[in-house]
Amino acid sequence: MSRIGKKPIDIPQGVEVKIDGQKVTAKGPLGEESVNVRSEIKVEIKDNQVVLTKVVDSREADALYGLSRTLVANAVHGVKDGFVKNLEIQGVGYRANMEGKNLNLALGYSHPVIVEPPAGITITVEANTKITVKGSNKQTVGDVAAFIRAKRPPEVYKGKGIRYEGEYVRRKAGKAGKK
Repeated sequence: MSRIGKKPIDIPQGVEVKIDGQKVTAKGPLGEESVNVRSEIKVEIKDNQVVLTKVVDSREADALYGLSRTLVANAVHGVKDGFVKNLEIQGVGYRANMEGKNLNLALGYSHPVIVEPPAGITITVEANTKITVKGSNKQTVGDVAAFIRAKRPPEVYKGKGIRYEGEYVRRKAGKAGKK
């Protein structure tokens, strides 16, 4: 039995949650998110909280119980506060700037790398080396941040590239040289 699945989800002020069969929709100041919950899980609203219960007692239902609760909680949190991923660029000549809504990256290639954010995602750049990805959907924010990082992941000899804020890059020694 999932301990996470048992915890009710508080509905914050300014967020409206609707349940239509197995579809849970959260609407708030940052937009609207919906989650399709599998039929093994039942979703109800009790005392301004979203409560999930298992309908079937099986291994698969046990696995889906905590997952479903987390997905609904992320939707509720996302429409209220949103999610943020911060990226850092390190390396001489590596920089980022915004051209309208698109992110323009200079990463040492012979051409600029242009990243178009999907709907619901906003990208901002500070001081040419700090990129912030914001949105109401946790998975989309993480996917966009990973997509940007994949354009030039940090290399192990000098640490140049795009990394998550606070990410530790293990460095290698390089050539030993003559003795």
